[in-house]
Amino acid sequence: MTDEERTRRLQGKKVILRQKQLNDAANDFNWATDHELMRLDAGEPYQMVFSVYFSVYSEGLNDPGKRQFAIETLDGVHIGNCVCYNIDKPRKEAELGILIGNRDYWGKGHGSDAVNTMVRYIVEDLGMQRIFLHTLEWNIRAQECFERCGFAPCGRIMKKGYEFIEMELMRDKFEGIEFPSPELSG
Repeated sequence: MTDEERTRRLQGKKVILRQKQLNDAANDFNWATDHELMRLDAGEPYQMVFSVYFSVYSEGLNDPGKRQFAIETLDGVHIGNCVCYNIDKPRKEAELGILIGNRDYWGKGHGSDAVNTMVRYIVEDLGMQRIFLHTLEWNIRAQECFERCGFAPCGRIMKKGYEFIEMELMRDKFEGIEFPSPELSG
């Protein structure tokens, strides 16, 4: 990762996406040990102590196969995370994941803005033709958010005993989407 990538900030209308940092670990640990948040992510809450989590966390920040961003409000509050992974350059597709961990910001448009901002980055900076994601079949709120952002259901899969809806956004659909202003700083 270059210095420019480490300091990149992507500006949305309500959020800023910035590169993940070690000082995000405390919030991320709290979210990773939260039963409800992990249920929404089809996972089990972490059972490890923070010191062990921090060691694993610090190694994961430099994963070259992922683009990991913290989601901050415009006034600098870390409210969640957004990641682009499973990047397949030959096929020009990538997977998107998002978590709004701070419940005070649920249902207020921050998640949609983060998704739109991340989509713009994946399309314009990474040159992807297809962005896909998986959401639990019963998580209607997430599905509605993704549909507002232009994603459409394209299949169902079973993973770890859970049924997921696969949703995608193809490049030819991007032109009709109003993205946040492309203000980049860094």
